[in-house]
Amino acid sequence: MRRIALTLFLGLALAACSDKAEDHNAQDVSFAQEMIPHHQQAVEMSDMALAQATSPKVKDLATRIKSAQGPEIQTMKGWLSTWGEPEAPASDDQGGMHHGGGGSSSHTGMMTDAQMTELRAATGMGFDRMFLTMMIEHHRGAVQMSQTELDDGKYGPAKELAQTIIDAQQKEINEMQELLAGGL
Repeated sequence: MRRIALTLFLGLALAACSDKAEDHNAQDVSFAQEMIPHHQQAVEMSDMALAQATSPKVKDLATRIKSAQGPEIQTMKGWLSTWGEPEAPASDDQGGMHHGGGGSSSHTGMMTDAQMTELRAATGMGFDRMFLTMMIEHHRGAVQMSQTELDDGKYGPAKELAQTIIDAQQKEINEMQELLAGGL
């Protein structure tokens, strides 16, 4: 009887520990805080493609990007809320994530305001090619950010999402490269 009680007690104690939104670390928080605006920009770019792209293949890709990343944004916002963390890092600069003046942030793939304005103004096949080129860079940044989460994160669901992002976005990078190579 004691053994059963002890087993039950240890099981409940372990459940209580994992009930605290499972252990997470600073990398998990950083991953969510940085990936939210990254995904939001991809959704914004996809909205442009749905309105401006001429290729049905580009529009299809934009639809898939938007439908995958929208729910992921909500998931990450939920984690941050559960952890009692803000959606944005304490620093306004977001570690280079803010897309201000010059070139894109090479490690994140975020487009600058100027690049977004250029994409917004593009038309026809020029838009399609620009969208694909920019989204490849954007996805490469997400893959790199996700790999950092896999390497340094602690929260199981965040690591699972990071792997999902790597798998899906690498597949989309390959698809976009094929579209560009095919003359799109």
